[in-house]
Amino acid sequence: MAGSRGNLGKLGKAGIGAGLLSLGLILSACQHGPPDPTPAPISSPATAPGAPVHFTAQGDIGVSTGARKVLDVVAGLKPHLNLTLGDFTYKAGIEQKFCDMVTGSLGADFPYQLLTGNHESDGHDGDIEKFVQCLPNKLPGVQGVYGTQWQADAPEQNPVVRFIMVSPGIDFRDGQPLDYSKDSERWRWTADAIDEAKSQKIPWTVVGMHVPCLSIGNYGCPAGHEFTNMLIEKKVDLVLSGHDHVYQRTHQLGVGGQCPELVPASFSAGCLTDTDSTMAQGSGTVFATIGVGGVGLYNVNADDPEAGYFASSSGKNRNPALGTLHVTATAAELAARFVPAEGYTFSDSFTLQRR
Repeated sequence: MAGSRGNLGKLGKAGIGAGLLSLGLILSACQHGPPDPTPAPISSPATAPGAPVHFTAQGDIGVSTGARKVLDVVAGLKPHLNLTLGDFTYKAGIEQKFCDMVTGSLGADFPYQLLTGNHESDGHDGDIEKFVQCLPNKLPGVQGVYGTQWQADAPEQNPVVRFIMVSPGIDFRDGQPLDYSKDSERWRWTADAIDEAKSQKIPWTVVGMHVPCLSIGNYGCPAGHEFTNMLIEKKVDLVLSGHDHVYQRTHQLGVGGQCPELVPASFSAGCLTDTDSTMAQGSGTVFATIGVGGVGLYNVNADDPEAGYFASSSGKNRNPALGTLHVTATAAELAARFVPAEGYTFSDSFTLQRR
């Protein structure tokens, strides 16, 4: 990732082979038996524009047996790409070891797409610059600064989903967070990416950021309540995060009418727009935290003031599970399910349907 973090121009195609120049990828079968230090890489032939997109997402990974179990799940699901939501090694100096673990499980050509977490954004527990060197962007048409703030459409031609990956609420090398305050450059970049997706009639908009705002785990709202409300106001379909080492998924939330804005650390029933597992697009936004990519889990707090917003949760003290979210996006539907790693049983699923 060369150049300044403030450069929000196009990155373009980042060193991928001709077979990866279309995002719509169908992965060939990947055999998993006893640990193999040099497993065969997963091949990635292209599919037609407008084809369904299968992706996985999780954060807070580490370099451990748990992380490898989650990677095994990802490999078995054969997604077209993985959104990695920050906090990779929890230790400085082992970036290459992490990258080798990933490529050993998924193959060197698999789009294991990075977004920095707070542990590597400022370099104290790894360096995002080094991670993006050994796990570079593998998607065509990426715009922004890969690893920090970027967007991509999938497939690149006639897309069914736009991914917008941003980094509010975490510190970088100068000890300061990037500016996502209202009407700042990064606020406008995010808002414009959402608006453009809607103007181009891309069916689904997915925003990823390391830190959540709503949580019944350990943290408050580092992402910022104004930024979070902007995502809801613009009717982003799905917001993904890590940071809290739990799985938690909200009902569909909306603002307006009985909910002028969503206020963290409180609950308003007026912000709930749909509380079953099959929801209509445009009614609100679903927030999912998947901080269960391999590291130790946190407790979930049923007495948290925000608990009424959540439809499903898993933590150290309730249905503990490592795993990944698996999402299938088509022109008509966004269907998601939590898939646990070996040895765990917790599950969750929800669907958004276009009107």
